Amino acid sequence: MNIELNHNIRKVQTSEIRQFNDYAKSVGANIILTLGEPDFDTPEEITNEAIQALKDHKTKYGPTLGNLDLRKKIAEFEKKQNHFSCDADEIIITHGSTEALTSCLFTMINPKDEIIIPMPAYPMYRQMIEFMGGVVVPIDTTKHHFQITQEELNMAITPKTKAIILTSPNNPTGSIFTDESYEAVYQAVKGKPIYVICDDVYSQIIYDQRKPGFVRYSDMKDQIIVCQSYSKSYAMPGWRCGYMIAPKEFCLQACKIHQYMIVALNTFIQPAMIRALSYDSSSMVESYKMRRDYIYQRLLAMGFEVELPMGAFYIFPSIKKYGLSSLEFCSRFAKEYQVAIIPGHCFEADDYIRISYCVDFETIKIACDRLELFLKELKG
Repeated sequence: MNIELNHNIRKVQTSEIRQFNDYAKSVGANIILTLGEPDFDTPEEITNEAIQALKDHKTKYGPTLGNLDLRKKIAEFEKKQNHFSCDADEIIITHGSTEALTSCLFTMINPKDEIIIPMPAYPMYRQMIEFMGGVVVPIDTTKHHFQITQEELNMAITPKTKAIILTSPNNPTGSIFTDESYEAVYQAVKGKPIYVICDDVYSQIIYDQRKPGFVRYSDMKDQIIVCQSYSKSYAMPGWRCGYMIAPKEFCLQACKIHQYMIVALNTFIQPAMIRALSYDSSSMVESYKMRRDYIYQRLLAMGFEVELPMGAFYIFPSIKKYGLSSLEFCSRFAKEYQVAIIPGHCFEADDYIRISYCVDFETIKIACDRLELFLKELKG
């Protein structure tokens, strides 16, 4: 029986990142540098909080917004970490940053609304925006060291612009927006009815001096929406917990979508979320930095053109000079050398490849050795 489905769902693609990850494994890849999943275990002191909550039978429904003590703790954390002032009623505890972003976009987008995205970018943004009837307006940052210029941003803004999404540190590039990039956004949207969506899931994985992101512009607080995750900073990807910070009225409306999607986040996880905000994850960041330094130097030695990542745990070298599409490059590398990396076309940057280095040093070394052999083969 052929029963008609939502027309927009036909346009949504399944994750190309996971598709390629599955393909690479199917052709024998045994070195996997694809997903952004920390190789650390969740710190025991965080896990123990959830275990104790279960023992204490904290398994009833919780408030839709999330437990008040957790939301107060997040407000304290954001004030201390980012100098960003928010109240508990401006915070929704979500099923990871993915649900925060989805609830945010569902709440704001009307058909034909335009959302500006600096590219390369995480592919989920386009899929969700177009499913909701919005229009993606890309800005190519590859010409400017993955930064935003005032001129290009001004050209992208129209009367239909509803928001711009900022991801810093960036997935897939590992780049951090400079003060100049943030100022360009500030000058472009100040006084206009445009939201700035800050996807801050990597904001605690920064290798040099850390500064607050776009939330530094306190005079624009009523236009800023923060989507945050615990997955990367605290090695908690399977926990699926995060939060959204937005103006109170926006939260009231977004909570409707949040409520009907998940009702409320798992009750017994929330004490662990409180504990995580007091955990010092600097040793994880330092470990990622050492891996970053190693793989960056190896790629330079091989002759890649590559920007030094300043955060997250991805590196995004250019493959333009090798004359292959990113899919061809990565497919051959997986099949011939059993190493899986992600084609740049997944992020709308076909001249690049994304390598995730949140794996152990020995795995990175083997991958680099095999990549060096592959490049020699390509050069003939």
